Amino acid sequence: MMQSFNAIVPMACVTAAGIAAMVAEAFRDPGERMPIGGLGLVGFIGALVASIALWDRNASSFDVVAADNFGLFVTIVLIIIGVLSLAISSATIDREHLPRGEYYSLMLFATAGMMLMATASDLLVIFLALEVMSLAVYVLTGIRRDSPTATEAAFKYFLLGAFSSAFFLYGIAFTYGLTGSTRLDRIGSLMSAQSAAPTPMQLLALGLVIVGFAFKVAAVPFHMWTPDAYEGAPPSVTGFMSTGVKAAAFAAFMRVFLSAFQPLRGTWSDALWVLAAATMIVGTVVGVAQSNVKRMLAYSSIAHGGYLLLALLAGNDVGQGAVLFYLLTYAVTNIGAFGVIALLESADRPNDAVHDYAGLWNDRPALAALMTIFLLSLGGFPPMAGFIAKWYVFSAAIKAGYTGLAILGVLTSVVSVFFYLRIVVMMYMTPGEGPRAVPPVPALAGAALFVSAVLVFYLGILPTRVLDWAAASISTVF
Repeated sequence: MMQSFNAIVPMACVTAAGIAAMVAEAFRDPGERMPIGGLGLVGFIGALVASIALWDRNASSFDVVAADNFGLFVTIVLIIIGVLSLAISSATIDREHLPRGEYYSLMLFATAGMMLMATASDLLVIFLALEVMSLAVYVLTGIRRDSPTATEAAFKYFLLGAFSSAFFLYGIAFTYGLTGSTRLDRIGSLMSAQSAAPTPMQLLALGLVIVGFAFKVAAVPFHMWTPDAYEGAPPSVTGFMSTGVKAAAFAAFMRVFLSAFQPLRGTWSDALWVLAAATMIVGTVVGVAQSNVKRMLAYSSIAHGGYLLLALLAGNDVGQGAVLFYLLTYAVTNIGAFGVIALLESADRPNDAVHDYAGLWNDRPALAALMTIFLLSLGGFPPMAGFIAKWYVFSAAIKAGYTGLAILGVLTSVVSVFFYLRIVVMMYMTPGEGPRAVPPVPALAGAALFVSAVLVFYLGILPTRVLDWAAASISTVF
C-alpha cells in the first residue's frame, strides 16, 4: 500500500515545507526574523533526494500520477527553479516589506502544483494541478498590495486564467464524453480505435484543450496577460513564474498530445504550426518596440514559447529531448536575468527601463557581466546554453520536415538579438546619468546568479551528458 504513495513523495516534501513556512509565519513575533526560506530549501532537498531515488523505477500513485523519468526530469528542473527563486527573493522581500512566510509558502505550493502537473497521467489531475499552481501564482503576482500596477496585473492574470481554465475543463468534459475516461493511456487507445477521420466532437475537444495549454505557455493569441503580469509582479516572482509555469505546462502539453491525442496528430499538428509561427513572430517583433526591460523579457518569453512549440511539433526523438533541454537552459538563464533586475531595484524606483542600465558596467561591473551572459544566452550566442538549445530545436524541426518553420525560427532569433544587445550596449557604451543608488548584493542572491551563469556555460560547452539524460528520460515514455 505504501508503494502507492511513492510517486507523490517529491511534491509531498515541497508541500510539507510550504505548510511549515505558513505555520512559522503564524507563530512569528512582529519584527522577528526567522529563516523561513530555509524551510523551503529543506523541502527542495527532500524532493531532489526522492526524485533521484525514484529514477528508473517508473513508480505510479493510484494510476493518476506517474513518476517516470520524463516527469522526474521536469521535477528536477522545477527544483532548480525553486532553489534559485528562493535565493534571489530575499532582497525583494526585505526591500518591499513583503510577508515572508506568505511569500515562501505560496512559492512552495505553486511548485508542488507544477510538479503534480508534470507527473499527472490523468486529465482531471492535470486540471487540479493547474489550478493549484495558478492560484498561488495569481496571489504572488499581486503580493505588493499597495502597488496599483501589481494589483492590475494580478487581476488581469486571474480573469484571463479563469477564462482559459474554463476552456480546458470543457475540453476535458468533451474528451470524457468521447472516450469514457480521463486517463491519458486509455484516451489514446480509445481514440486510435475510433474512425480514422476525426469527428466534429473530437475536433472540439482537441481545440478546447489546446486553448487551455496555449494560455499557460503564453502562445499567441493567448499571450495578452504576459507583459502586464511580468511587469507588475516583483522581479523574483516574474523569474519564477516565467520559468516554472512554462516548464510544468510544456511537460503536461507533451504528455497529453504525444500520448492521449497522438491518434489525432495529423489534425493538431496544423494548429500547432500556426501557433508556433505566430508566437515566434509576435514575441520577437513586439519585443523590439519595448522600452521596459521586464516587458521586453515578457515578449522574449513568448518567442521562446514558440521555439518550444516548434520542438513539440517536430515530435521526433531529437525534438522531445530538445524540449526538456530547452526548458532547463531557459530556466537558469531567465531566472538569472530577472535576478539581476531584482537586485537593481531600489525602494523608490524599479530601475527596469532600458535607459536605467546606462553605465551599469562602471557602477556594478559584476551585475553587468552577469546580465550580459544571460542576455547573450537568451539571444542564442555561442558558447552559451541558449545556442545549443536553439540548435537542437531547429535541427529537430528540419529532421521532421518543418524546414520552413525552422527558417522562420532562425530569422526571428536573429531579430531578437537586437533587443538583447541594446541592453548590453547601454551597460557598456552609454554613460550613466550619475552615481547609481544600487543596494548591496546579498551573498545568497549573488551566489545564485553565479551558479546560474556557470550552468549557462556548462550547458553550452558540455551539453552532451544532459542531452543524453533528457533523451533517455523521454524515450521510456513516448
